[in-house]
Amino acid sequence: MVVWTDQERAYIKDIFSKLNYEDAGPKALQRVLIVYPWTQRYFGGFGNLYSAEAIQSNPMVAAHGTVVLHGLDKAMKNMDDIKNAYADLSVLHSEKLHVDPDNFRLLADCLTIVIAATMGSSFTASVQAAWQKFIAVVVSALSRQYH
Repeated sequence: MVVWTDQERAYIKDIFSKLNYEDAGPKALQRVLIVYPWTQRYFGGFGNLYSAEAIQSNPMVAAHGTVVLHGLDKAMKNMDDIKNAYADLSVLHSEKLHVDPDNFRLLADCLTIVIAATMGSSFTASVQAAWQKFIAVVVSALSRQYH
């Protein structure tokens, strides 16, 4: 079980309160698909993903990025039990979608970059530490079904 300080909880809630989901979610997913092109194999139904420009202008990529980011709300609202909150998503990604669990970490890294760029100097080391802890718990919860 993860123990959260009041300050960590406040930092996480603050990050989410400032996020533009329709901007940050697509940017994070686009970055994953561009930087780690092997992740594109899970998005075969999304059409043309053959170049950075095609990925960045793909409305299905943008929509799914927004959905993913909204999915993190569930973790924020269930910080004391993220593992159980994400149990169904872990099963879905493992048993139905067959997503390599390392891709959750790649997306988390890309989302961290997007958030840091968006927040600028307010993404302090303390804020980042709380964020990294939070996102590591999310990645672990999503990967749980694989163990």
